[in-house]
Amino acid sequence: MSDEYFARIVDRESLADYFERELGAVEAFDVQHHQEGHSNETLFVEWGDRDLVVRRPPPGEVADTAHDVLREYRVMDALQDTPVRVPPTVLACEDHSVLGCDFYVMERIAGDVLREGEPERFATPDHRRRIGEELVDGLAEVHAVDYEEAGLGEFGHPEGFTERQVSRWSEQLTWAFDVTSEEREVPALYDVMEWLTENVPDAPTHTLVQGDYKLDNVMFGPGTPPEIVAVFDWELSTLGNPLVDLGWLLSYWWDEGDPEPPAATDSLTATFMTREGYPSRQELVERYEQRTGIEYENDRFYRALAVYKLAGLGEMFFRRYLEGNADDPLYPKMETGVPELADRAVRIIEGEEPL
Repeated sequence: MSDEYFARIVDRESLADYFERELGAVEAFDVQHHQEGHSNETLFVEWGDRDLVVRRPPPGEVADTAHDVLREYRVMDALQDTPVRVPPTVLACEDHSVLGCDFYVMERIAGDVLREGEPERFATPDHRRRIGEELVDGLAEVHAVDYEEAGLGEFGHPEGFTERQVSRWSEQLTWAFDVTSEEREVPALYDVMEWLTENVPDAPTHTLVQGDYKLDNVMFGPGTPPEIVAVFDWELSTLGNPLVDLGWLLSYWWDEGDPEPPAATDSLTATFMTREGYPSRQELVERYEQRTGIEYENDRFYRALAVYKLAGLGEMFFRRYLEGNADDPLYPKMETGVPELADRAVRIIEGEEPL
């Protein structure tokens, strides 16, 4: 990461002044940029003997509904006393004189995020199966929340949520195409857009929806057997159709015999869950149905929608790269990555990548 980009996302002196006002003076202070994510920016902060995390949006113009970090803070703060495993929240800041944007602060949790593989302590069939079971159980906990009781009754409008998912992500794509179409077109995405619009299923129920629930957005604690200790990335959470969450999770879960992931998105699509012991997608669905009592129907729609949304994210990344508002090496790869994702969505729709 360039020093110039780091300076765009954090003013060290201004952040230190804010922390001193809110948390008290300390001697030790350090800020580091955590570059694993590809959406909101994450900063690790040492403040005295506390290890904290700052989440802020990326610099530059972003799509209207993207990167709402205070929404992310609000839902995590509301879930502190529920079974949902969220990090402890610390502060939320709307004062743009500090970092030039909204941001929030949470406690840093110890553990492992499984992105490119499993830690050695999990490399047994029993532990691998437990990873999949924990992942499903964590999602079931989200969907079991009494959102009225948690103070989230006004957090979204569940009626019509699934239709709005299609239209909102189509709008995000259109926003990105304003710039990216000058580089190349992605005609297959218009076919996917049309199919999704015409095939929206009825929601089986309405729940709290996490919005970005997948294996590398949860953290497993440092011991064994595998146990999720934190669920991250709540910026897209709302009230709506829980099967949209499940379809998103399944779209990232690779089974033995599946086609290779799109080459340009390999950093987003791990395949280590094809190893011996990991549950299949079908087994994840069965456990979800057992845990929630919700039947998973219309799989092609929900997984195609998930890949369509990922293509939308990728196209927004590509626009930000073209405009010079990102320092992430993934973003330029979206020139070819998004067309590959569009082709995958078409394969799911046509039944060529079954559950």
